[in-house]
Amino acid sequence: MVLSVRAAPEAPRRFTARQEGVSHPFQGRFMRRSRADGATADQVVREALRGPPGLGAVRLITVDGPSGAGKSTFADLVLARARAAGVDARLVRTDDFATWEQPVQWWPRLNTGVLEPLSRGVPGRYRRVEWPDGVPVDGAVVEVAVPEVLVLEGVSSGRRSIADRIGVAVWMRGPDPATRLERAVARDGEAARAELVRWQEFERDWFESDRARERAHFSLHSD
Repeated sequence: MVLSVRAAPEAPRRFTARQEGVSHPFQGRFMRRSRADGATADQVVREALRGPPGLGAVRLITVDGPSGAGKSTFADLVLARARAAGVDARLVRTDDFATWEQPVQWWPRLNTGVLEPLSRGVPGRYRRVEWPDGVPVDGAVVEVAVPEVLVLEGVSSGRRSIADRIGVAVWMRGPDPATRLERAVARDGEAARAELVRWQEFERDWFESDRARERAHFSLHSD
């Protein structure tokens, strides 16, 4: 699925991290509602760099929300704007781990393969799930160098268990469920419709329990 996201007209600015000990603007519950555009992506990066790192020396940005809400597109935009501004940033997607049978239970692999090593200043490493003929299989090994900023994108990326390590949590609101379903079908193919319907049912219950939306610092919508 590809959603159009309009970038801000201004050139990306150089962002620099503040020293630890400086008060983070998101201490306390604070949410900004905005469009998922380039100006907002710049602001997300800037706010992450203003706060202390949560994974060793790495600052973590999460982009969570329901399927078909525009998470991948906005995460790509955050990554691009960060790099254009001179920030060493990397992107990891939860889709590299999730399957229909294990929509969120794969988390220990991400934690031990990526988050824990990065928090020690060691590169991360994991084996990506690939889908030849629509069947999940072990795919290529992905290396994750230790960045200044890690963008973690996908359903459950902003989960409660790592809330204290997230610098900026983004929640993508998306349109109504029917529209999001059609977007997901357009992305994954008509053959995946039944699984996508079940996925929507699962994620609705997951978000109701995990409450990632309530912890988000930015609540965004895309076109």
